[in-house]
Amino acid sequence: MSNYNQHVWNTGSTVDNGGHVKSIAEITALPLEERDESYQLVIRADGSDATLTASTCLGLLRGLTTFGQIWYQYGDWIYTTEAPFHILDEPKYKWRGLLLDTARNFFSVNDLKRTISAMELSKMNMFHWHIVDSQSFPLVLPEFPELAEYGAYSPTKRYSTEDFDEVIAYAAARGVDVLLEIDVPGHTAVIHKSHPEYVACFEASPWAKYAAEPPAGQLRLTEHKVILFVQDLFRAAISRLPGKYFSTGGDEINKNCYAEDPVVQYTLKRTGQTLDQAIAKFTNRTHQTLFDNGKIPVVWQEMILDHGDLGLKKETIVLVWVASSHAKKVAKTGHRIVHAPSNYFYLDCGQGPWIGNIPDGHSWCDPFKHWQRAYSFDPLADLTPSEAKLVLGGQQLLWTEQSDPLNLDSILWPRAAASAEIFWTGPDHPLGGPLNGTEAMPRLQDLRYRLVQRGIAAHALQPEYCAVRPYTCN
Repeated sequence: MSNYNQHVWNTGSTVDNGGHVKSIAEITALPLEERDESYQLVIRADGSDATLTASTCLGLLRGLTTFGQIWYQYGDWIYTTEAPFHILDEPKYKWRGLLLDTARNFFSVNDLKRTISAMELSKMNMFHWHIVDSQSFPLVLPEFPELAEYGAYSPTKRYSTEDFDEVIAYAAARGVDVLLEIDVPGHTAVIHKSHPEYVACFEASPWAKYAAEPPAGQLRLTEHKVILFVQDLFRAAISRLPGKYFSTGGDEINKNCYAEDPVVQYTLKRTGQTLDQAIAKFTNRTHQTLFDNGKIPVVWQEMILDHGDLGLKKETIVLVWVASSHAKKVAKTGHRIVHAPSNYFYLDCGQGPWIGNIPDGHSWCDPFKHWQRAYSFDPLADLTPSEAKLVLGGQQLLWTEQSDPLNLDSILWPRAAASAEIFWTGPDHPLGGPLNGTEAMPRLQDLRYRLVQRGIAAHALQPEYCAVRPYTCN
């Protein structure tokens, strides 16, 4: 760019015995601890050639992203505001994610690809695709065509196998792994439409007694045929995933639903099990299907904190979502954790109630989580040094009860990039001291404008007067 030529070097640490250099997609499918995203970028003040060096193609991608963010264009001129640069860079945390729920409202493949492109620009690497829930089942699985046939909102609101493969490949080429989630045994009411014998308390009323939100309905986890169904469902879903991770959910299991279901109660009494023992059996048997196929389960925190010791394997990764203070409770169990606390990282909060007939209501996780709130998060708060080693990283989340393609970009961006910087840099600033939101604002403004240039409708952070005059509006 401008007077600069760029020399890009891959030093080849990801070359196999046959001399094959692993692609970005191949590296992205590796376990987290085997992914090398480090790079070195040198830009000299005299306009001579810039040099980017990395041990992997994925590292080169991250370096090229940084290189592009150094430059600006004014008319025909491409320039940088400062030089030289000598950057040695790598992420502090391996997991830098974003959850998108495509079950409450449907999002097209183009919506997903646009979101993944923004993630790439923010150096995020885990797209947590909450693809199905009680409201709809848009995922077409050839082994279970009836689930989407009866469970999708309409024939046009489904992800075909071609759609699914396209999203996975698009993400992988950009260094973004896809964590698919099929949440069980709760959040499964929609399965009743194709398999009514598998679901308890379907659309029971009042819904608030039987579910976190309408419609009610949970899998009859005590039944052998249901366990076999879920094992086969997981096999079908993971067969199209190149990565190592798969989320089985496990949150918000409603005990009233099972207490009033005659099928579940009959089996519990016949076998002498408690409900928590049945949850343990169901979870461990379905998780074993993942382990047998080379996948690692990811669960919500309830699987560790709310049902006693379920005996889950220590390899299981735990998403901490209810509150940031719960991270220590999970860390004490020895499980690796991903920070996803609703009090910092939930992007849907603060929009008012979506349940009708409560004019004075509010969203359950008020207030609105602005980017400075997210940026103030400390991933090591209250953790001992040994517990801190269990932190894989974190992610921001968009549950879409009040979002659809029309407001997707503006509710995600640039807010979601706040956590991207936290988990790339860590809680400490490279120049010393904690991360500082005031110092970060110009970088986020810069990213916002770059997103808009790429066709992503990121919302404004300040008046333009402030955006072009850093620190003036503090």
